[in-house]
Amino acid sequence: MKQLTPVAFDTRMEQRDVIVTRLDAAIDWIRKSSCWPQPMGLACCAIELMASGAARFDIARFGAEVMRFSPRQSDVMIVAGTCTYKMAGITRRIWEQMPSPKWCIAMGACASSGGMYRSYAVVQGVDNFLPVDVYISGCPPRPEALLEGFITLQKKIMASKQFGNLWSPDPAPVDERLLKGPIVIRGE
Repeated sequence: MKQLTPVAFDTRMEQRDVIVTRLDAAIDWIRKSSCWPQPMGLACCAIELMASGAARFDIARFGAEVMRFSPRQSDVMIVAGTCTYKMAGITRRIWEQMPSPKWCIAMGACASSGGMYRSYAVVQGVDNFLPVDVYISGCPPRPEALLEGFITLQKKIMASKQFGNLWSPDPAPVDERLLKGPIVIRGE
């Protein structure tokens, strides 16, 4: 019997308009092809993030054309720019509101490692409080680098085999300084 690849066509069924595949491969393909990003534009990298959504770079070919500003409708959080300790708790709260499975992209040198800001107020990389899946280097990275990061994330999603178990990534270790004091929301 001929071995089928995850998404393959059986030539015997071709005349009947039937695609033969595994259910988990189909679901992983759907997840890969419809990543809805939650943009966390914290600094200058957000300008390049906005440029990647324009017609010249066409992020829509990766299924990410729908930028969602509601965490409950998002699959991918793109942290673009410098994250301060004041924003870290808010960013973590938004991350926790996203449904699983979810992924995180650290866009730019500041989101990846603090960048050129070695300050008491700047978190030295969002991986201190978020489980980052893809790092994109640059200051600021070009939209092409973000598209390459999406391709890397799509490969990771296809290799993850998450169907069948309620997969949830291990939470990142949280810096205790981020949890000190109450989080105040204006208007309450």
